[in-house]
Amino acid sequence: MTTPRRSRSRFRNRAELLDYLLEVSAATSETLDWERLLANIARTITRVIPAQLFAILLYSERRQGLRIRYSMGHRREIVDRLLIPLGEGVTGRAAMTREPLLIRDVRKEPGYLNALDAVRCEMAIPMIARDKLVGVIDFQSTTVGDYTPDDVALMRLIAARIASAIDNARLHRRVDGQHRTLRTLTNISQGFSSILDVDELLRTVAESVRTLMNYDSFAIYLLDEQNQVLRNRFTHRADGGKGLEEIPVSVGVTGSAARTRKPMRVEDTLADPRYIESHPNIRSEVAVPLMLRDRVVGVMDLESSRLNHYSIDHMRSLSLLAPQIASAIENARLYEEIAERESRMDRDLQAARKLQSLLLPNETPNLEGLDIAVGLQPAREISGDLFDFFEYDNGQAAIVFGDSSGKGAAAALYAALVGGLLRSLGRRPRPPSQLMRALNNALTERKAEAQYVTLLAMFWDARTRKLTMANAGGLPPIICRGDQLLNLDAEGVPVGLLEKREYDEISAQLEPGDVIVLTSDGVVDALSEDGEEYGYDRLARSLRACCNLPVGEIAAAIHRDVETFRGNAAQFDDQTILILRVTE
Repeated sequence: MTTPRRSRSRFRNRAELLDYLLEVSAATSETLDWERLLANIARTITRVIPAQLFAILLYSERRQGLRIRYSMGHRREIVDRLLIPLGEGVTGRAAMTREPLLIRDVRKEPGYLNALDAVRCEMAIPMIARDKLVGVIDFQSTTVGDYTPDDVALMRLIAARIASAIDNARLHRRVDGQHRTLRTLTNISQGFSSILDVDELLRTVAESVRTLMNYDSFAIYLLDEQNQVLRNRFTHRADGGKGLEEIPVSVGVTGSAARTRKPMRVEDTLADPRYIESHPNIRSEVAVPLMLRDRVVGVMDLESSRLNHYSIDHMRSLSLLAPQIASAIENARLYEEIAERESRMDRDLQAARKLQSLLLPNETPNLEGLDIAVGLQPAREISGDLFDFFEYDNGQAAIVFGDSSGKGAAAALYAALVGGLLRSLGRRPRPPSQLMRALNNALTERKAEAQYVTLLAMFWDARTRKLTMANAGGLPPIICRGDQLLNLDAEGVPVGLLEKREYDEISAQLEPGDVIVLTSDGVVDALSEDGEEYGYDRLARSLRACCNLPVGEIAAAIHRDVETFRGNAAQFDDQTILILRVTE
């Protein structure tokens, strides 16, 4: 029979025992840091009760078993993978009965879990705190009978103190973890609000959630309210798969989350009839509804191949994050819709611009007796300004130049309407006043609310060099003759505004070399960065400086002068310039 190597008490007297108990008390109260505490406990215990294999195993309610949290002598793969259910092995039995267990020779123990072939003796001491199982302290020796009832009594004496210290450290760790999780959630949610691309947002959500918990599959399903279906908008899976395309709200764990508006946690998918298999080996799932102002936007779904992987804390963290995700998704979807609308509008405007280029003269005509240039700078993609030329026999021609009220598409469409009517009315020569009256009658028959056109209609006779003009609210032309600037004053009500209007005519006898300058109000009304108008005086100075240039260069010089004056201020109105020079 083998004799125990230590058969006597480990303390010579009561004083040594008290000193040791004080040392244990100091070791357990020194820190709340998880790793330091377990190391202090192990060092203090094994100094008195040596062991070839030593472990502190803690009980996990979620996993329903004991996991090694601190060890000496155990192989790494055992520490990482071992989960001992209650009732199995020496430690499992001690945990289940909550009583110390001493096995003097493990070879005679049928339920012994072999960690090392050389082990002969094992002692397992359960730790209880607040009437709950905390874990088990396990000693294993290569000597038969190495641990005695005195060792059991000693460990029973200090186990409660150790259990209380570990429980406090676990609570501290949990609270600290919750604080860190809340800080992480705050940082994550702040980052979501700046992402306006839906796909980029959902990728960021998936990456951010992984910093909080592991998963084998992550998916965001968005709710199609009309069809009551959850449609897969984003999936990230470890195997690279795509997952389910859609899930009816009436079925599945995700459907239950959307239907009940409550988070769902499945500890074992094999035992839950609601589970819909999306790919093999999934054992646990958590689904959290994404709510926005009491409305379900979608569902966030996580799956794991590990049984009971997601805890209540995981579900709470996801639930705290869900409103921010829902809000960010809604903002990104709205931005996506707006961007798509703007893209469609841009395509429409490009098409309108192309069409407008066909409606406006694409090149200046060769009217007898005139050299002509046009400069056009729209404030937007399309312009509300209009101009056209109608050539008749015997050197006669009509020239119209106008500006539709408003800006953008509405102004351009109205200008197109006016241009179409002018092409119909301008087929035969007629005095400008009659042309203006006929156009006004046609427009007032098609009354458009708050729409009108300021217009100059001019009739040119090349043989007499006579220019006859009627004005319907347009800017009067400026005639540049040598060093002189002459104004042709004519007034009238814009066409399309009032019914049955008559228009006056004025005539001017022009000379070779005369330059007639017409500008839309976008030129003289242009504003500088300080809010000052460009005005007629600056236009006059610019004309005096460039009036002797070719007509195309005159228009370009005026545009450059206006742009220089405007600086960084935005162009808010169309700027059209028509230059006519009387030739020999």
